[in-house]
Amino acid sequence: MSRILVTGSADGLGRAAADSLLAAGHDVVVHARNPERAADLDSLVGRGARLVVGDFTERSAVRRIAAELDGEPLDAVIHNAGVWSGPAVMPVNIIAPYLLTALLPGPRRLVYLSSGSHYGGRPSLDGVDWRGGSAGSYSDSKLFVTALATAVARLRPDVLSNAVDPGWVPTKMGGPGAPDDLEEGHRTQEWLAVSDEPQALVSGGYWYHRERQEPHRAVHDEAFQDRLLDALAEETGTAL
Repeated sequence: MSRILVTGSADGLGRAAADSLLAAGHDVVVHARNPERAADLDSLVGRGARLVVGDFTERSAVRRIAAELDGEPLDAVIHNAGVWSGPAVMPVNIIAPYLLTALLPGPRRLVYLSSGSHYGGRPSLDGVDWRGGSAGSYSDSKLFVTALATAVARLRPDVLSNAVDPGWVPTKMGGPGAPDDLEEGHRTQEWLAVSDEPQALVSGGYWYHRERQEPHRAVHDEAFQDRLLDALAEETGTAL
């Protein structure tokens, strides 16, 4: 049995992953951004899930959640929380997973939710508003978080760190007309978080439906990774 934090688990892919992992007998920590959203997790909490609450647009909330979990070792984190547009794109999609990664050094498996949209991201940090005042590109944020996953794999060789494209699935974010398979959309991140199959015990991969794919070429550019980490460390005051 593993202990797994699934961020953004009040609905969509995060909810499906948390539900499935609980059903498989794992110890799951679920996350909601506020008490109203937390109420949607009552059924999972009733089945034994631990709940943490905090708005990932607020760095103080990310730090508080990390402090809450500091004394309760995690085996894995699925960085699922994400937004499509608006001022929360950079704070939620890249700042929050970066801070949690820096502040929770214990987990030996890290899974970051990417997107096929990352191929349209720009490998440039010039003018990025990390606080979201000028919004930001979803594609850029997903390129950044995919590069973060690969950088963590390089810098923490004892950690299995991977990025997953769940597909364009019919969630609240994806919309009801999304063409991909919702069930397949959460299976790969669960598999990477807990499976002992040799195929899952790898690091630095970019995955789609349990198949390893080639990401944007900037993802494996170590100079870009280092520039990204330096920028995030300077912005948050927290080094990886």
